[in-house]
Formats: sequence, structure tokens, C-alpha cells
Amino acid sequence: MSGVLNLVSVGPGFGDLIVPRAVAALEGSEVIVAYELYLRWIAPWIEGKEIHSPPLTQERERALLAISKARAGQRVSLISSGDIGIYAMAALAFDEMREDDTYEVNVVPGITSANACASLLGSPLSHDFATLSLSDLLCPWEWIENRARHIAQADLACVMYNVQSAGRQEGVYRVLQLMLESKAPHTLCGVVKNAYRPGQEVGIHRLDELPALKFDMLTTLVIGNRFTQRKRGFIFTPRGYNDWKTPEGAPAIAAASPDAMPDDAIWVFSGTSDGNALAAQLAAGQGGKVVVSAATEYGGALALKDCPGVAVWAGRQGVEARRQALKNSHAKVLLDATHPYASAMSKQLVGLARELKIPYLRYERASEFAPGDGELCASAGQAGERAIALGQRIFLATGSKDLATFLALPGACDKQWFVRLTAEPDFIERALALGVPRERICAMQGPFSADFNRALWRDWRIDCVVTKDSGAPGGYRAKAQAARELGIPLLVVERPRADYPLVATDPEQVLRQLEAWRA
Repeated sequence: MSGVLNLVSVGPGFGDLIVPRAVAALEGSEVIVAYELYLRWIAPWIEGKEIHSPPLTQERERALLAISKARAGQRVSLISSGDIGIYAMAALAFDEMREDDTYEVNVVPGITSANACASLLGSPLSHDFATLSLSDLLCPWEWIENRARHIAQADLACVMYNVQSAGRQEGVYRVLQLMLESKAPHTLCGVVKNAYRPGQEVGIHRLDELPALKFDMLTTLVIGNRFTQRKRGFIFTPRGYNDWKTPEGAPAIAAASPDAMPDDAIWVFSGTSDGNALAAQLAAGQGGKVVVSAATEYGGALALKDCPGVAVWAGRQGVEARRQALKNSHAKVLLDATHPYASAMSKQLVGLARELKIPYLRYERASEFAPGDGELCASAGQAGERAIALGQRIFLATGSKDLATFLALPGACDKQWFVRLTAEPDFIERALALGVPRERICAMQGPFSADFNRALWRDWRIDCVVTKDSGAPGGYRAKAQAARELGIPLLVVERPRADYPLVATDPEQVLRQLEAWRA
């Protein structure tokens, strides 16, 4: 008598999420082949049956065992979590079948990891999305990176499987950097561990917060697209179709579209007060042939105010949009005046300048750190660890980007954190989502005087301050002075080291270099 091979999906781990057709297949089988963990989920329907459970690493052996039993005329169920046809056992079973096999094959679908994680987060996969496995056991790593790059460039929502293992620690961070090259840093994402299983953890983060987190093989990452929104503790991506509006918080400024940019202009990538001042100075001497590119709506508004007469291109653009804008407008010079800590953006701009053969110049504000100011720390994580050791009421003057890093450190929950942020709703919402109480958030635009810092820190009874070496435009000296007068430890996050092709530290150097290129 011909056997039966049921390829059965048993979902994420709860019995009530196993579909009725899977239950019927299990009850109608004589033999069950499964990884031991899955047996717990299906115990009510397999009592008294012949059970085989080769270990986790023996997937092909499990498939071969199930096929041999079916060839012998038995009714067999080969079990997989999630959906057996997605990154699972069905492909191995079909790979091992022969064309002359006569046993019946039934594929029973189930709830995938992507579906399960999305349901816990809300509805992040409501429009086009991709799935990507980060395991390179059966797929070359170069392929994984190439696919990740294209997913990001298309701004698809994405579910990442097999995120991190004991022997594969760094790949996920490389993929996240590829995502950040084309997706906006504020893109909403979900981190789900043990979906619908004991130890379930669900978190919502910005894309630029993910590189500071730790993951494992039980973690799934869900990356949103530029329309993904937050509501009532969930995230969702609108279906949209023909009526997608610019999402709330996305840049409304495009003072000039990329197609309307002046040809042969100096492109100033700014977003800082000194960068805007330099752009205005250049525009006065360049006949208006200056474009200022700012990363946020607020930065674009400042550029329009500070740089009258220049073209402003504002918004969280990806690398492909920048590439096309620079190429189509025949940019003459790429002047990188971004924040000293925007190293990822600078690296991207260096790459674009090299690729498009555009002269590149980095305008870097001078450092003001002096050894007597406080303790220099190599990273935000190191500064956070020192702050936890030194203080109880810790003030973060580092902006919003590294908040997740500080608050995820061991011992952070035992401290009281106070933060100062630019008064943008997105930044404030992020601080609240990370658990910072409203009464510990100062939402104002700097820079701030030493008197203001001193009064604020005294009233809040701050006993440790963490800041960045942001130079004079960032009010660094005023922070160092106030901390010294109050006797508060000052921890200064060191500037990231970058290999810039050419650097100028004052406007006169910039003008001389531009003149040299012109000659």
C-alpha cells in the first residue's frame, strides 16, 4: 500500500495557532518525525505514535527518515515550526524525493515567523515586503548582502530570519549598515524574540538604534518602510495604494526638487549652524551656485532661513536619491559639513564623491576638548558604563541617537536618566518609548549657555553629565564650564575616527581649496 508524507507546519509555538488541517494530518499519521522541541506543541495529537526526533543540526537526516518511512507504506508527518515551506523542511524533502516515488505528498501551511512577529508588533507588513535569512550556511554571504542592499534601495519592509548565532555575530550589523545607507534612520522596526513561546520579548526601535542591540537565533527583526507609523504601542504600514500621503514626521520641505537643482553647483551637506553659515558665505561668492542638503525638515527650515538664495534639498533621502541628484545636477564639489558624529553619512558621501568623480572636502569644526574638562570615552557605550558607575542622576547631552545604547546597558534601570533633545516630536516620542519620564526630558534647541546648564543641572540634582566633543557651535565649552563649577563628573564621547580624503577646519581653508580647484 502506498504511504503518505505529510509536510506539516505547526506555527510559532502555541497549540491554538496550529491550523486544523495540521491537526488532522498529525492524528492520521502513524509516524512523527520532528525536532524534539516541536513535540511539546503537538503532544495532544501524537500520543501512542512512533516518534523520531533527530537533533536540530540533522535536518537532512530527518527528511530522509520521513521519506524512507513513507516509501515503506506508512503514514508519516514531517514537522517544522512556522511554515514548513519557508526556510524550513519542505525543500529538503522535495530535494530528496525521486520522480518514481509513489507515496502521497501533502503540504500543510502554517503561521510563519514573519506572520507571528508582525502580529505582535501590529501590522508592519501590510504592503510589499521581503524576507531575508542571514544564515550563510546554505547561501553565500555576498548574495545576502546584495539582496539586503536591493531591499533597502527599494524601501521594502523586511523580515530578517536567523539573525545572529554564536558563530555568526557580525553579519547582522553589516546588513543593518546596508539598510541605513538607503533607509531613513528613523524608520520604525520591531525586534521580537521567542514569538508566541515562553520568554517572549517584543520591542519597537528606530533603525539607527538596532546596531547597538544584541540578538540571537530566536530573534526576528522586522524593518519597516518610510511610511511605517506608530500608534497605541504598535507599528503599522498603511496599505495606501493610490492615496499614500507623506507620513507624519516625514519631510515636507523640498524647497527645490532634485531635478530643479542648479547645474555645476557646490553641494553642501549640512544640518549644522556652522555648515549653514559656510554655505551662505559660499553662495555670496559663487553666484548662487550652492545647494544645501539637510537630513531633516527642521534642518531644511534652518537652511532656508540661514542661507537666503540657495537651493535647499531637505529630507531623509537614501543613498540612491543622493547619487542621482548629484549626478543629474553635475555637482561641481561635494562639501561635507555634517555633524562631527555623523560618521556613517560622511562615509557614504566619501563613497559617492569617489564613485562620481566629484571633488570632496570635509569641513570639520575644531575640537574643544581639553584633558582637564573630564574623562574622554571611546564610545557612547563606554561613557554609559562609566556614568552608571559614577552617578545616580545622569544627564545626557548627547542627543537622541544614542539613547537606546545608554538605556540598554547593565545597571541602567537602577539609575535616573535625564535627557536634552531638539524639540522634534519624533525625538521626544523616541525618548518616551524608551521609558524616559516626561518630567526628565528637556526639549529645546541649543546651544546653551553655562548659566543655563548650571541652573538646570542644579535644579535636577544631576551628579554626572555625558556629552560629545561637539565644538563651539554645539556649546561644548559651556557644558564643560558648568560641570566644573558644580563639581559634576563630565564624560565626553570621543569623536569617531574617519579617513577623510581632505579636511578643512575653518572657512578660510575651504575658500582656499575651492580656489585651488577652480584654478
